[in-house]
Amino acid sequence: MIKESSLIADNAIARDIVPAGDYLMKVVKKGQTFRILDLEGNQAADTLFYKADDPAERYSAMDTIREQGNVYLTTGTKLMSNECNVMLEIVADTCGRHDTLGGACATESNTVRYALEKKCMHACRDSWMLAVAENEQFKMSKRDITHNINFFMNVPVTQEGGLTFEDGISAAGKYVEMEAMMDVIILISNCPQLNNPCNGYNPTPIEVLVW
Repeated sequence: MIKESSLIADNAIARDIVPAGDYLMKVVKKGQTFRILDLEGNQAADTLFYKADDPAERYSAMDTIREQGNVYLTTGTKLMSNECNVMLEIVADTCGRHDTLGGACATESNTVRYALEKKCMHACRDSWMLAVAENEQFKMSKRDITHNINFFMNVPVTQEGGLTFEDGISAAGKYVEMEAMMDVIILISNCPQLNNPCNGYNPTPIEVLVW
């Protein structure tokens, strides 16, 4: 559901530009709202969420889909943890829907989806593994990389129950906003994928704002 935000960018307490292929890992406190802004359009922001003081509790696609009865995420969606607690709620969304089924790109999926020679190309899983290695204070490892959300990504479910990766439905200036219901670690890989039509084969920066 399309809903615009009343928050003003100039009032944000933090603003981070995340280049394509880079990551952002930070804590958002309970009660804070953060926005992921698609600066140039159709850029996938592959995102993981963890409870800040216990990363073993993390975002669960299965629990979120079950509780809301919808495979797409948008305004009003409560993002559930694997302990069935509400981690965040989407409070504004100018894109309309976001994917939580398609997973994230990896060297293995580059090979399966595209070609053997694509295996060495940078992927979101690489960015996440680099993030946990460079941020030892969170005491996480590659074992903690699980379900993710692909903000701004268009992955329709077919009548047969399959998934297709289609052209993006976002555009420059579209955003999604979430209010934290607990202290959460957000880990975003701004997707570097060059082989997928979702971003027009042209990865671009995003901005993350916190109020």
